[in-house]
Amino acid sequence: MNDDHDEGESLPSRENVLSDGSEWSGSDHEVGRTPSDESEWSGSDHEVGRTPSDESEWSGSDHETGRAMADGGSAAGADDVTLDPWGSASVDDYRKLFEQFGIEAFDDVLPQVPNPHYLMRRGVVFGHRDYGPIADAMANDDPFAVLSGWMPTGDPHIGHKLMIEEIVYHQQQGGDAYALVADLEANSARGLSWAEIDRHTEEYLLSLLALGFDPEEGEIYRQSGNERLQNLAFELGAEANFSEMQALYGFDGETNISHMQSVVTQMADILYPQLDEPKPTVIPVGPDQDPHMRFARDLADRTRYFGVTEAYASFEADPAERVLIRAAYDAIDDDDIRCEDAADYLREHHADEAGTSVLPKLDNAGKEPIRPRVRFLDRNATDEAFEALIDAIDGEKRVFEGHVDTFDLDADAAEELAREVELGHGGYGFIAPSSIYNRFMTGLTGGKMSSSIPASHISLLDDPEDGYDKVKSATTGGRTSAKEQRELGGKADECPVYELYTYLLAGEDDEFATEVYEECVGGERLCGGCKEQAAELMAEFLEDHQEKREEMRPVLEELDIDIESPWRR
Repeated sequence: MNDDHDEGESLPSRENVLSDGSEWSGSDHEVGRTPSDESEWSGSDHEVGRTPSDESEWSGSDHETGRAMADGGSAAGADDVTLDPWGSASVDDYRKLFEQFGIEAFDDVLPQVPNPHYLMRRGVVFGHRDYGPIADAMANDDPFAVLSGWMPTGDPHIGHKLMIEEIVYHQQQGGDAYALVADLEANSARGLSWAEIDRHTEEYLLSLLALGFDPEEGEIYRQSGNERLQNLAFELGAEANFSEMQALYGFDGETNISHMQSVVTQMADILYPQLDEPKPTVIPVGPDQDPHMRFARDLADRTRYFGVTEAYASFEADPAERVLIRAAYDAIDDDDIRCEDAADYLREHHADEAGTSVLPKLDNAGKEPIRPRVRFLDRNATDEAFEALIDAIDGEKRVFEGHVDTFDLDADAAEELAREVELGHGGYGFIAPSSIYNRFMTGLTGGKMSSSIPASHISLLDDPEDGYDKVKSATTGGRTSAKEQRELGGKADECPVYELYTYLLAGEDDEFATEVYEECVGGERLCGGCKEQAAELMAEFLEDHQEKREEMRPVLEELDIDIESPWRR
């Protein structure tokens, strides 16, 4: 990391987009769409010297500008964003992901991250779900894990490099690292033959190793060859049903069973790092994969023996009702507050909010005292585990049918105790997985980057000269003439070539990325020279990467992973 760059500072390559931090829960939002043929499980199929100043170097005037890297603006007439893990995904307005799906802005958590990766510092990682525990684990040298993977449907490309770098980064920060090959999904959702899958698997794994993944300290596996994973998927399948898959993914009567099973297998992938012990786990993905993350977090919660919530009386209250009860409790200046007192207060001060929900509960409880407490809810516990929990709670407690209230433990201590009892009685004790979300890269020809459009992306297997030529032919964010560029400055935020500097070519050098940006928007940098520099850097990267891939071939051969699958279809 460049020491001249503050962790919480934003480079001028993007706008800062804030959210309200709210989180979506459940499966009643429309996010699915019938599968098509573009994206992968990792979400990364949609990418994801001096500059000459004379007029002869100008080459940007004949190209249309690319999509903005910042927030992209709103799609005309589009009120909702559709996220489809198997579709041709793009996002026109990242702010809608905050508002519609509860993804939180990564800028909010960035100051807590020790040694943040350059993709985090530059806003390429734009959002997260519950990344705080990962940042805390890194800061305190506590156990945590990172997992991500690929559906082997084509050659690895520079979008996959971003995700690999995020796995390697978390591994180097002390995390247990897992890299998976989603071969069952490639076969069931895309219909690839196993021969094709095997060939792409080898190519992905060579790039994974060449980019720094340490197989001695991490685990690589194929879905089809991991029996523990498949057993976990079978268990999780008992907690899932077709109606929620229909709501999340748009499945219908034409969806084959193998495709549905591949979803449950992916849920098992996400929770797999916690099979031996629960730990915070982060999944780097593209935003099109967020339906998987919401489903996995929901399943992790459903499998728990106990739930832990705040409570104020013997009856059950939902989160919104608890907020109102707390407001009444804090407002009433009395050491002996009864439920009927809280009801009277809410009728007077919060009548519209309280409505017909919490007031009848408080009225029915009458003179029962309101006392803040922590509640253990019995979800899936055996009778033996429930009794063990009761015995393990020290201090004042009250036992009810289906829950236990404790008055001497805070929520964190109660959660730790619940997980300890669960693990001692055969449960998993899963911690809801976290996720980080990368912006999609703009295609070199404008529009989205797609593996089905060779000119729009750069494969990690491209000949360095071909990579050079693709960059030289790329769309830019330049003005219509060199004179106008010098007067008005370039539009770096709409330039796929500038994205290459930000996402890849500048590496850890934030000062260089900033210099390119400022020279562009200041009118000093013209597109011809900028593309020449980027093309040369791309060719150098490809040459170096491919040399490292060849060095990794004997390493791959020694790993305990079968490149040739026994499956044939």
